[in-house]
Amino acid sequence: MNIVVPIKMVPDLVEELVIDASGARLEPDALRLKLNEFDDHAIEQAILLKEKGAGQVSVVAPDIEGVDDALFTAAAKGADRLIKLTGNWNNGVNNHALARVFANFIKTLRPELILTGVQAHNDLDGAVGPQLAEHLGMAYVGYVSGVIISDKAQVRKEFPGGLIAEMQVALPAVLGIQAAEKPPRYVPISKVRAVMKTAKIETFPAMELETAGAPLSVRLFQPETGTRATMLAGDADTVATRLVEIFKERGVL
Repeated sequence: MNIVVPIKMVPDLVEELVIDASGARLEPDALRLKLNEFDDHAIEQAILLKEKGAGQVSVVAPDIEGVDDALFTAAAKGADRLIKLTGNWNNGVNNHALARVFANFIKTLRPELILTGVQAHNDLDGAVGPQLAEHLGMAYVGYVSGVIISDKAQVRKEFPGGLIAEMQVALPAVLGIQAAEKPPRYVPISKVRAVMKTAKIETFPAMELETAGAPLSVRLFQPETGTRATMLAGDADTVATRLVEIFKERGVL
């Protein structure tokens, strides 16, 4: 079985986020990027399926800063093929355009199964998986937390409130991974460096790369400092008395 995992890099939330002059995007030069957490789970789920005899795993990513490390780490975990899509990614690409780019290339790989992270923390719209499935004419199931492959894919899908459903999906299909069956495995940096000496990252041009803005207008801003807070000092009786006075002044009591 040919399994493909498209991945994306997202801002590391540990770092300070700087908004550029337009107010519509983060300053690229100030960003430190890391692999999207849900995509890491998608890679792990693909490797688990491979270890159960499901076949070859290919990881596909846009050619942006930090992606080589993410791809070599995937190889150290067990991925067979590493692929970068080259193009002008510097101006950013919205998820709808990214899905089209992935679809145009992934269809050449003829996969039986595509695993993608269910969403990413820099947009939270989860559009890549469903859009990718639409472009490729495949079924899509999101919020998946377990996969068994036979002639079909038997998936465990999570719903709000802790509900879980099990369903069968005809292949080929796209699955949005919420969580792999096991946490993403740790690989030491020494193993990643060893893989760098032997593994090869293939490069292909991204087709129909669109760098236009997102479908919706966006305004980014740092949390704004409020001026309406009143700090009450004193012992418990003093604070309680003042609170009652404030409630009466506001018409609450």
